[in-house]
Amino acid sequence: MYEVFGSAKTRAFRVVWMLEELGQPFKLHDIGPRSDAALELNPSGKIPSMKDGDTALTDSAAIITYLADKHGSLTAPAGTLKRAQQDAITHLILDEFDAVLWTAARHSFILPEEHRIPAVKDSLKWEFGVHADRLNNRMTDAFVMGEDMTVPDILLTHCLTWAMGAKFDVSQTRLRDYVDRMRERPAYKRAFAYRE
Repeated sequence: MYEVFGSAKTRAFRVVWMLEELGQPFKLHDIGPRSDAALELNPSGKIPSMKDGDTALTDSAAIITYLADKHGSLTAPAGTLKRAQQDAITHLILDEFDAVLWTAARHSFILPEEHRIPAVKDSLKWEFGVHADRLNNRMTDAFVMGEDMTVPDILLTHCLTWAMGAKFDVSQTRLRDYVDRMRERPAYKRAFAYRE
């Protein structure tokens, strides 16, 4: 059984959702960042972490990619051109969506108050909108990679949901329809129950 460490209200949600999609048993340990338990698993104190046996893995994107590879589901096979394309979109989502949202969060409530620059959020919202428009224009199928759900779908859905909660504009029709569909998945709903 996998052990997931972190709150389902954070990026740990991605890991919980992936495990629900895969139908794998797990236990969620609801811990906060920089807690003693988090520092024991990751020297930075960041969450999530996941234990597979005695080995602790860190970073939500790395963990869900590992799980997809291990269970041969929700991913293109390693070493294929399709996987290279999948990895490219994964990094695009992390660079152009997750990083922008994380910077906004840091300047809202994470950094010490004297280091926050609230005005940066307007620029970040504009940047997010540019990236969202570009991705919206290239979305033509049910999922990011086409007709099959893959790792980037978990990342993108989480980022778009995070963006809406942070009052970023996600009004692009295809992206909005996409995130609404993704949040109707039974595994998503089971994962979301851990947030309550």
